[in-house]
Amino acid sequence: MKRLSAVETLGSTTVICTDKTGTLTENRMRVTHLWVAGRQREPATAGGDRLCRELAVAAATCTTAHLPGDGAPAAGGDPTELALLRLAAGLGVPVSGNSRDSARSVLYAFDPRSKRMSTVTGGRLHVKGAPESVLPLCTRYLDGSGRFSTLTGSVRHEVGAAVDAWAATGLRVLAVAQRIAEPDLLAAGREAAERELTLLGLVAMVDPPREAVPAAVSAAHRAGIRVHVITGDYGPTAAEIAAQVGIGDGRQRVVTGAELEQMGDADLDRLLAGGQEIVFARSSPEGKLRICEALRSEGHIVAMTGDGVNDAPALRRADIGIAMGRSGTDVAREAATMVLTDDNFATIVRAVEAGRRVYDNVRKFVLYIFAHAVPEVVPFLIFALSGGAVPLPLTVLQILAIDLGTETLPALALGRERAEPGLMDRPLRSPKAGVIDARLLLRAWGVLGVASAVLVTAGFLWVLWRAGWQPGIDMPDPVYAQATTMTFAGIVACQIGTAFAARTDHASLRSIGVFSNPLLLGGIAFELAFTAAVIYLPPLQAVFGTAALGVAELLFLTPFPLLVWGADEIFRARARRRGADVTKEEPSCESATS
Repeated sequence: MKRLSAVETLGSTTVICTDKTGTLTENRMRVTHLWVAGRQREPATAGGDRLCRELAVAAATCTTAHLPGDGAPAAGGDPTELALLRLAAGLGVPVSGNSRDSARSVLYAFDPRSKRMSTVTGGRLHVKGAPESVLPLCTRYLDGSGRFSTLTGSVRHEVGAAVDAWAATGLRVLAVAQRIAEPDLLAAGREAAERELTLLGLVAMVDPPREAVPAAVSAAHRAGIRVHVITGDYGPTAAEIAAQVGIGDGRQRVVTGAELEQMGDADLDRLLAGGQEIVFARSSPEGKLRICEALRSEGHIVAMTGDGVNDAPALRRADIGIAMGRSGTDVAREAATMVLTDDNFATIVRAVEAGRRVYDNVRKFVLYIFAHAVPEVVPFLIFALSGGAVPLPLTVLQILAIDLGTETLPALALGRERAEPGLMDRPLRSPKAGVIDARLLLRAWGVLGVASAVLVTAGFLWVLWRAGWQPGIDMPDPVYAQATTMTFAGIVACQIGTAFAARTDHASLRSIGVFSNPLLLGGIAFELAFTAAVIYLPPLQAVFGTAALGVAELLFLTPFPLLVWGADEIFRARARRRGADVTKEEPSCESATS
């Protein structure tokens, strides 16, 4: 995380716009099918087919990646290109990266708009890219006899059917073509070179979804977060992968880049306001930015993923820009707020959970601090309202000992509390909601504070009563010192109960475990040791005006933590029951629709 404030923003995320390749999937491509001369072949059985080998060589030549041992100790480059290099090697026609690069005269790099890439080696141009981008440039194809035949409408239809059939199963499909011409013509520019191509065939690759993604998508849905897929892949391929991981619930709406460009802003707003998860296929960086702007204009908190240079504007504009740490460019990482070190969608959802946990822990910290204001203020109110008939139950130095000594470490420990059960099942929090709300103040002042004030005041008056005190009668200094010490120790005892109560905002303490926060236990141990020192060490007694407490006083204080925690536990239990009753009364989506 490049900004700590972004962690809290993550907790209120309402929409995640994610890439497909490498984020939802493993980004480990493997060629599974070939289409050559009207026939579908499997790579495992295509080694003896000359046309398949020619297709594999052309595809591998139009790459910039390197396999291990080919000029580099480890594989390097785009996973799609690595899969093509492995295909050629598996068919017995390996393409050396060093020889390929030295023989190449021109490289037309991959263009995210045209969705294709070309290289020139001698008098031969090799092209690979999206079928809908490469096929319109082809006039011929390599037929079953190895001749260049005219690419008729029926053949184009057959190619399109193969692409759609493979894409419907989640496979990524590339078209591979070539052109033989004079080197000067092929080097004259992309527009002049990429024309009158000959289709060599199709290559279909599998890129399976990451194992943890379906559970992460389900968690996002339970948290009320919508997930849109924005990818440069073919629509049916992206839709199938989305369906496999649970995005769209099998009813994906696919919007292509061309359709998005034709949409007006009002149409896009209506599309995104429909509540349906959408797959934006063959999307451009400009389209990604438009989607981000439209979602934010509707009041959504948007987390947007990206890895390319052209993704930087969308990453910068999103509430949470998420760059890929492994495959992303330096520009994307610089523009983003968050960098995924593993490029995994599941990590985004874990980050959202961490954001919610941080927000919760800030509230727990504030609740703990606010709750002690009541038992500290009430003694002064009693003194003032009684006109001095009731002596002041607490001294200023004792208040400082509480605020600066006993209170600090437990409060800090609450900031490291683990997520409580059901954190990702809660409704979305409004981005405008503050840390302090009416419920927090009710718990702090109306439940924990009042319970602590009643117990502390009772302890103070009990000590005075035992010594024979009556209102308006001055008490000897030793008795008064012991009474104020009882107030001081009572507040500390109530702090312990408040600390355990503040550990959960909704769930019961039993659900997270009493001893599951060792930092809090250490803070309470320090709190007790500091209190004992202030009460029983003579040098500190002189400073803070305290007196030693006897066994009876300590026994009187013993149930204070349990009583304070119990009052808050009853309050939260009633709130959980009310929430469960509301859930039972609400009709399900299916019944409401029917």
